[in-house]
Amino acid sequence: MATFVHLTPAGNVPRIRRSGIRAVSHGYDSARGVYCFPVLPSFTLTHQWLRELAHWGGQGRLVAVHIRLDDSEPVFTGHYGGPHAEVRAAEAVGRILELDDPRGWEVFVPRKVLPQEVRSIRTVPQVAGWRYQPDAHGRRPCTCYGCRVRGGYGARRLRERLPHPLDGPAPPTRELLARLTAAGDPGDPTVLREVLHWLAMRRKGPVPELARLASHPDPAVREDLVWTISRWTTPGVPALLDTLADDPHPDVREAAETVRDPTKERTRLPNPPP
Repeated sequence: MATFVHLTPAGNVPRIRRSGIRAVSHGYDSARGVYCFPVLPSFTLTHQWLRELAHWGGQGRLVAVHIRLDDSEPVFTGHYGGPHAEVRAAEAVGRILELDDPRGWEVFVPRKVLPQEVRSIRTVPQVAGWRYQPDAHGRRPCTCYGCRVRGGYGARRLRERLPHPLDGPAPPTRELLARLTAAGDPGDPTVLREVLHWLAMRRKGPVPELARLASHPDPAVREDLVWTISRWTTPGVPALLDTLADDPHPDVREAAETVRDPTKERTRLPNPPP
């Protein structure tokens, strides 16, 4: 039997004891399943993902759920930044044991873990593992929109100390609205797209002030408007997306459809200023 550890918030423990670990993560071959890592002789390596998972915040204290799978159980394994191979559970453990540096490796079980496969649930120190990425200590952190963790400890001070040339820190909303007004009506597309780029980094935004851009003559502005408001929780966003979903340009309609359909892949990040 192959033994793995799955890290999860302590609040999930009652449900895990009752019904196992749900298959909620999206993995390979479009499967849903559970991420885990083999139990190695090194405690630090076994729990290497703890600080990385805790870094995303909002999960509370993490615990280690030890699970046992049949040696022939099909799983996927590989480094998080590279391709993953479909192998048997025992082979996944063997591959990782043979590595000189197994940091960043992971195992994905493409199904839920049953209650009888859970062997133990243990508390662990919350400081185990690496942050950001293996060997990140001593490297200049990247503050681009794709790399930074919103709401992370010291994130705002880090962006202010190491501003990214394209991704901030963003100007205040009042300044961006002033640029929007100064651009006129319908407005210079270059100025408007730059304003939308900065506003896209916020969790909420001025929907009424942007609504007029849904009829802007440049389809690139209208498409950027879709991506800007796509992650906002501001009232009025669904209605504006409904309007953009009927746009005459296919790129705008496709963007609106992608945003409104949660089953579609969404990897779009804010465009750099034009």
